[in-house]
This record gives sequence, structure tokens and C-alpha cells, in this order.
Amino acid sequence: MLAQRNVFEPRLLTVAKGRGLQLGPQARIMGILNVTPDSFSDGGLDPGVDAAVARARTLVSDGADIIDIGGESTRPGADPVRAIEEQRRVLPVIAALAGEGGYLISIDTYRSETARLALEAGAHMVNDVWGLQYDPTIASVAADFGAGVCIMHTGRGRERLADPIADQFAWFTRSLDIARKAGIEAQSLLLDPGFGFAKEELDDNLALIGRFAELHGLGLPLMAGTSRKRFIGTMTGRDAGERDAGTAATSAMLRLAGAGVFRVHNVAINRDALAVADAMVHWSLSQEQTHG
Repeated sequence: MLAQRNVFEPRLLTVAKGRGLQLGPQARIMGILNVTPDSFSDGGLDPGVDAAVARARTLVSDGADIIDIGGESTRPGADPVRAIEEQRRVLPVIAALAGEGGYLISIDTYRSETARLALEAGAHMVNDVWGLQYDPTIASVAADFGAGVCIMHTGRGRERLADPIADQFAWFTRSLDIARKAGIEAQSLLLDPGFGFAKEELDDNLALIGRFAELHGLGLPLMAGTSRKRFIGTMTGRDAGERDAGTAATSAMLRLAGAGVFRVHNVAINRDALAVADAMVHWSLSQEQTHG
């Protein structure tokens, strides 16, 4: 079922350095650029700055609107990385991309110092997998730079409510209160329900897909990050690097449910799936307008 019409209306996501990205009528894609040796599906593929920059160019040419750069794997069981090592990995890549100009850059971190250095180096957004609740000062750093902020839901390290959507609302209510008190403007916020983060069972993720439209009650644009997740492997029997078709299927479904941004490894296949979903969205809306 198609999400309500207002979800697809134009809405500007404002980010640092006076930049912005229009959401709503067209699905937007965040391309994943991991500069880590141990990410679950693409670790080590872009080990140097030149290779990472080349990869970013490919992501953009394939249709990415945002490049999300991460220096620490967040897969279950991954070894933690010291902040200085995370920064050593990501900052030269961000600086190189910022020097070329034109890129919309996101830093995937939950550490305030990494976020600050990344924003100084040229990043425009902060993508925090702990939803501003791990490092108490990351929200203030983002606010100081006028950065866009993606707040992710996670169930790791805590007791969850039995109802998955109620747990989403409880988590995001706390995160949004942190954002508001730090001075982050609502138009700079994006919410990610965190597929796979302490949602290990297939049913956990299917329920989140099936009830995704309920999250629009939070009143903010939503990002979907299903790319190559384990639950897709459970359904398809595919290893992590072979789950792009399954990912694209979930992207299309979640677009119809009103997701505005899609964080993916394989931009090209998801771009095509989302183009089909967008065509369906526009047709459905036109039918509503014609027939009242």
C-alpha cells in the first residue's frame, strides 16, 4: 500500500556549508564507502585514499546523491576501533573529496571528535548508528556546523519494548529530545529505523518493512538501510556480497511505504529499482488527483 501523499511532497534536507537535498518526489541514494578492513560485505575494497576517491566517483556516476564514509565496521561482533584510527582512515578521504567539490559527504560515526574533524575537513552530514545517545556531545558538534544528522535506531545493549514500532518511537523520542536541546533544526534530521541492529530474526525485519509507514508518525523523513543485511541472506540463501538484488527488492517496497533515502552498497541496481518504484508512486498519486 502506498504511503500517504504528503510523504512524497517536496521537502528540503538542510546540511552543512549551505547545502541541501530535496526529498519527497524522488528517491535519494546514499552510497556506502567503507574505508575499513573488516566491514561485513565490502571490507578492504577501498584501502587507500586514491582507491576510495575513485570508488566515490563511481558511486556518484551510478546515481548516488550522498557518499557515506565510515572508518569502523558496525557489523555484529566487529572489533572496536580507536578514534584516532577511525580518523586516520576517513579524514584524508573526506578532504580529497571535498577538494574535488560537488560531493555531498556524510561521516558515519558515533564519536563527537571524529564528527567535528570530518565536518572541518568538508563533510556535510553526520550518520550516527547510536542515534546521538552514545556520545553526549555529538549533537552539539553537528548543531555548531549546521550539519545534517541521520539518527539511527538500535536495540543493541538495552532492553527493547515487545512491540517493534513502539520501541522505535521510544528510542527516537529520546534522540529527538537530545537533538532539540542541542539546537539541531528539524529540517536537518533524517531517521533510520536500523534494519539488522539487534533485529537478528527474519520476522523482526519483515515486521519493520510491513509496518514501516507507521514511522511517518514521527514527522520526519526516513532512510532505509537494508543493504546486504543478514535477513536478506536468510530469505535468498545468498552470501553478503550477492545480496544486491534482494536489497533492491526491499528498497522498492520501502519506497512505496514512503522511505526517502536509501543507504546501499550497489547504487546502480537500487537506482533502477527505485526508478520503477518512483514511477509507481507518481502514477498512484496522479490517479488519486484525477479521481479525487
